[in-house]
Amino acid sequence: MLHTRRPQHRVSPQARRRVALAGTAALAAAALTACSSAGADAASDKPATVKVNLAGTKAKAGEQVKVTAHNGKLTEVTVTDDKGGKLPGQLSDDGSAWASERKTAPGAKYTVTSHSKGEGGAKDSVTSSFSTVAADKVNKLDWRPGAGSTVGVAQPLSVVFDHPVKNKAEVEKQLKVKTSNNTEGSWGWMQDWSGKDRVDWRPKDYWQPGTKVKLSAQLKGVNSGTGGGWFVRDYATDFTIGDRQVVSVDLDAKQLTLTRNGQQVQSIPVSGGTPGGEKASWRGTTVLMSKEGTINMNSETVGLGNTYDKMVDYSMRLSWSGTYAHAAPWNTAFFGNTNHSSGCIGMSNAHAASLYGAVRVGDPFEIKGQETKGLIAPNNGFGEWNLSWGDWQAKSALHG
Repeated sequence: MLHTRRPQHRVSPQARRRVALAGTAALAAAALTACSSAGADAASDKPATVKVNLAGTKAKAGEQVKVTAHNGKLTEVTVTDDKGGKLPGQLSDDGSAWASERKTAPGAKYTVTSHSKGEGGAKDSVTSSFSTVAADKVNKLDWRPGAGSTVGVAQPLSVVFDHPVKNKAEVEKQLKVKTSNNTEGSWGWMQDWSGKDRVDWRPKDYWQPGTKVKLSAQLKGVNSGTGGGWFVRDYATDFTIGDRQVVSVDLDAKQLTLTRNGQQVQSIPVSGGTPGGEKASWRGTTVLMSKEGTINMNSETVGLGNTYDKMVDYSMRLSWSGTYAHAAPWNTAFFGNTNHSSGCIGMSNAHAASLYGAVRVGDPFEIKGQETKGLIAPNNGFGEWNLSWGDWQAKSALHG
């Protein structure tokens, strides 16, 4: 058999070393690539870095809580105070930030719990806390009408503050009025008859009967400004509007008329204030503030010397300066023909008893007459109805 012999090639030792080195380099490169890939995956799997803008035991009150996330995004943030209350807030569209809608109150401890997700999907939860500095002065408020009451169609929502309010716009923004029928209205600031700061919410026109009204005064964490102090709580109240009752008082005709839902209910002869001086009656629209029954009326308390000091029945207060509608049997001869009182609207016992039983707090008394001494002021009871709608809106700290 014939055999063919293939030529053999000899490989030099130098060539073998080069091949070996090349293989080692390739293996090393493969290993390096694998390590680099693992390192990148590890980096992208880290949780987001979350920061809160407030910290420590002496954080500033009146600040928004702000939470930010880096290398990831926030999925949920909860802020609670030491009394169980919550500060609601909003996440930004990209999830990088969260801010509270309300501001921190003084003297409170807050806990912030943040849920987040890293760029690689790693989830994390972080909890931190801080406390705010206590208030050196606290402001409070009182309001009319009373919670759960039913009032007349002219009753404004009236808020009086214990201490001065310099930051009127900031406070007004937190006074939320909600009505069952979207009644148009506005806040207006004034100095109360007591000398304190006061803000009233008045509809453009008289309320519609049956309207339900709610006030949410979200003041916790709001600073009144210099001399006023901080608000450390929220307030809320509600009331309902009753029948449309209007009391018209014509002091030229010396006649009082009560209408209810457009129908005349009573017509009463009266005597108003003696013309020509301080004893004359005020004119304009005022509001029945309270039904006080039998009270002592003393002229010295309203700057009229010792003119009178007597017990008066069926007293219906119309102003802080002492204007009432009431029984005045001592003036019987003047009812229906002469204004001869010390400024009040007087009538017989029987008529006063009937009117007293028919009217409710919040009913308007529309007083007119040539023998009056002037227009009743907005702060003298609830005289704001004597301002035009534009002038009333101008008394708002936000729209004036």
